[in-house]
Amino acid sequence: MAPLGDTVAPVAAAAVPGFVVSFGEMLIDFVPNVAGVSLAESGGFVKAPGGAPANVACAVSKLGGSSAFVGKFGDDEFGHMLVDILKQNGVNAEGCLFDQHARTALAFVTLKSNGEREFMFYRNPSADMLLTEAELNLDLIHRARIFHYGSISLITEPCRSAHVTAS
Repeated sequence: MAPLGDTVAPVAAAAVPGFVVSFGEMLIDFVPNVAGVSLAESGGFVKAPGGAPANVACAVSKLGGSSAFVGKFGDDEFGHMLVDILKQNGVNAEGCLFDQHARTALAFVTLKSNGEREFMFYRNPSADMLLTEAELNLDLIHRARIFHYGSISLITEPCRSAHVTAS
């Protein structure tokens, strides 16, 4: 299922001015090293951090704002690498958790000849979809002036309920 787009929800009046909390997925994108070929035809792939909510948190920070990310990662090399990338980009990672029983999500991204992207996700389920209400850092979320989230976290439980509680 393709993402429906990102959404921004208003949050509590006790929010910290300019503080953006982004909730959802961060994953590893594997992008063919040649555009316009199928995944099967690709001679190789480049790994890159992905996930629209995480991209927003990094962009806010790079533009001089203050941001945090709330999400769950596999307790694996990719998960730790992604949280390190958030920190290197100045994103508060207090809301990041690791799951010892699930992997970090992966996506293979096809770059079509017309420049459009097509995603094939490996996440059945991945750690990001297993975030529960009880695991939420609500203090962090309530400090947000803007609460940003993507639609993928609304697809399945338990993440759907965590998402609704957070927003």
